[in-house]
Amino acid sequence: MSAAAQNPTVDPGTTVDQDEIAHFSAIASEWWAPNGKFAPLHRLNPIRIGFIKEEAAKLFGRDDRDPKALDGLRVLDIGCGGGLLSEPMARLGATVVGADASETNIGVASLHAVEAGLDIDYRATTAEALAAAGERFDIVLAMEIVEHVADLPLFIRETSAMVKPGGLMVLSTINRTPKAWALAIFGAECVLRWLPRGTHSYEKLVRPSELSAALRENGLDLSAETGVVYNPLRDRWSTSSDMDVNYMISAVRR
Repeated sequence: MSAAAQNPTVDPGTTVDQDEIAHFSAIASEWWAPNGKFAPLHRLNPIRIGFIKEEAAKLFGRDDRDPKALDGLRVLDIGCGGGLLSEPMARLGATVVGADASETNIGVASLHAVEAGLDIDYRATTAEALAAAGERFDIVLAMEIVEHVADLPLFIRETSAMVKPGGLMVLSTINRTPKAWALAIFGAECVLRWLPRGTHSYEKLVRPSELSAALRENGLDLSAETGVVYNPLRDRWSTSSDMDVNYMISAVRR
């Protein structure tokens, strides 16, 4: 059964779940607080940026140690939230479009970019609207968003369509396993209270095999995958072969 059929706040034929938008809009003021409700994303960001740089450097013949490793590349950060990933991409030289269905998030992101002196094209819009407008990108980022969309097949279809031939798509999300429920939902939301309760729904989590299959169906071939694990003793995230909870994958358009 589709999310639209299960949830009356989801319109058929859209990737947007209004309950999810309301949830994140309500805490939008916390985006740039390192110890606020989005603290896990602040800690996770160096790992995400490193993976994106490494995969982009391999594909486009760049040096991932170059401070302008993404110079000349057009990047879409779909579901950009407050811009935690859009800003580093811009600093790496990319021409960045940051898109989010929440106007509140886009307002926060836009203000922060101005304060940081960064030129980022932020838009309150959806994946399907961008695709319908014919937008194309060298790199499409879908980081920590696939577990929040209303219609995953539609989302993958529309975002995949925006990757230029030979371009890159990078995704990060949470696996649908008992271990992921225990650590990423019960542990992170109910015990450690890293995130507000209800941030994630177990039934909306996506297995790597499901995500890879959806990408292949839409013309992208898996190029890399890695797990991401948290070490509580060091309070640090790192990549790992363990993909049972958090993971990242990249794919290249044929």
